[in-house]
Amino acid sequence: MKYLYLLWSNLKRKKMRTTLTLLSIMVAFLLFGYLGAIKQAFSQGIDVAGLDRLIVRHKVSIIQLLPEAYESRIEKIEGVEDAVHQTWFGGVYQKPSNFFAQMPVKPEEYLKMYPEFVLSDEERNAWLNTRSGAVVGRGIADRFGWKLGDRIPINATIWSRKGGERTWEFDLVGIYDGAEKGTDTSQFLFRYDFFNESRQFGEGLVGWYTVRISDPDRAAITAELIDAEFANSPNETKAEPEGAFLQGFANQIGDIGFIMMSIIVAVFFTILLVAGNTMAYAVRERTNELALLKAIGFTDRGVLALVLGESFVLTLLGGGLGLALAWLLVSLGDPSGGSLPVFFIPYSDLAVGIALIAIMAFIAGILPALQAQRLQIADALRR
Repeated sequence: MKYLYLLWSNLKRKKMRTTLTLLSIMVAFLLFGYLGAIKQAFSQGIDVAGLDRLIVRHKVSIIQLLPEAYESRIEKIEGVEDAVHQTWFGGVYQKPSNFFAQMPVKPEEYLKMYPEFVLSDEERNAWLNTRSGAVVGRGIADRFGWKLGDRIPINATIWSRKGGERTWEFDLVGIYDGAEKGTDTSQFLFRYDFFNESRQFGEGLVGWYTVRISDPDRAAITAELIDAEFANSPNETKAEPEGAFLQGFANQIGDIGFIMMSIIVAVFFTILLVAGNTMAYAVRERTNELALLKAIGFTDRGVLALVLGESFVLTLLGGGLGLALAWLLVSLGDPSGGSLPVFFIPYSDLAVGIALIAIMAFIAGILPALQAQRLQIADALRR
């Protein structure tokens, strides 16, 4: 710490160059943090997916339906504790761009299956006693400014009502919060019995099943037993862990992780060259001064540490400001107006960012530092 003033004075020597380099590093880490939040949004729910839950869908495709009668058969299979079905509704609110997940479910069974969806007792009872009742996540309620008691029309794109009517109206009786930070609070849930008796076609058919198993270590075996139960039937199934099912949805638009990593690698490689070039120029311009430091008693290791220290101070300032600014911007909420309801920077990404600051500082500064360490006093002063 006693050399901090000396380090800072050296960085202030070329203020414009230092400022531009610092801003470049800041932008790189700002981009890193923001892309981390976007990646988290596209993989929403995967991190909090239950290890003891399986998803059972049609073997051919998720859009193929399964009989409602499968629920009781699944619950009889060894290793299965409970099963609950869901169906993709696929409607829109007011205009096509207002698209979000809507699903008819059995309220009591669904809330038991997903304890991370936190609903008050009053709202739970209201849902059970209101046939046209619906509950929504906090994120989607905030997006549209909904409040309890609102009557919400949803225009169906798949499931028309008997008589050909395509507008479904629901009474908002509950708004759920997430028990964990990554919980998806963008869902619109309504009662299956109301949906089943009102839809024009497909009565008795559901989209997929969520299955709770007794032993997560036997998930693969239990999945095989479920698929074997319905083998060679008109509606064969594919059972898989909930996390893999959700990841499959995310991968439909591409390998988000690979795309993000490619962008980050390209940006950081460029910024690394900029930072390394800055440190190399700084050492070259101060050759005589570094030799003088050695002459008055600085050791080779001391000079090495001094140059590396400059690199660390510069990178720490730029990287720290970038991560802090990314955290601030992300904390303001979803910039897309609701398309990314799960939008935050995971703590693991912040830890990676801090590690990258140290790695970048070391790589950018080590070669100029070694060059300074190897300076011969007489030769350097003669230049």
